[in-house]
Amino acid sequence: MARSPKSWGFPRWGEYGQDRDTVSVRMCDYHGCQEKADYPAPKAPLTDDKWWFCQNHAAEYNKNWDFFAGMSAEEAKRYAHADKRTGAGYSQTGTYSWGGAEDSDGLTAIEREALDVLGLEVDASAGEIKARFRALAKKYHPDRTGDDSDAAEMFQKVGAAYEVLKMKLEARSFKGL
Repeated sequence: MARSPKSWGFPRWGEYGQDRDTVSVRMCDYHGCQEKADYPAPKAPLTDDKWWFCQNHAAEYNKNWDFFAGMSAEEAKRYAHADKRTGAGYSQTGTYSWGGAEDSDGLTAIEREALDVLGLEVDASAGEIKARFRALAKKYHPDRTGDDSDAAEMFQKVGAAYEVLKMKLEARSFKGL
């Protein structure tokens, strides 16, 4: 009995890989590159057309990418202004921020909890927040309390609360409040 040219004999009774589907591999669009392309990059601003690059060529392309290339200074300024105006609605919503929605005092639940940890009121100034943080950090510092796990936990809470409130104050000063 003659063997089929695709049969390799025992232990397989057929061609290796015959049960697999062919896989389509996209090649890098960089001229002369034969690497697999897994990284899309825009061909031009405001289009859905994409180049496909390997990781090295994608990094090179992105490093040199300029969205505003080919636009005059006035066109670039107009586009940036319109984009900022369009996205302004999203930036003002507290629901999409990491702290949740703001209440009537302008605080998120996390910021209100941070004030509670520090034992401060809603209208506390930056100086009061910093002074209270320093006092509590000294009180609960592990070097002073030894192996007290409750004090160490409180020290971490105080540090986290201060970081949250510090970010809130920086955001206010950045917005000019």
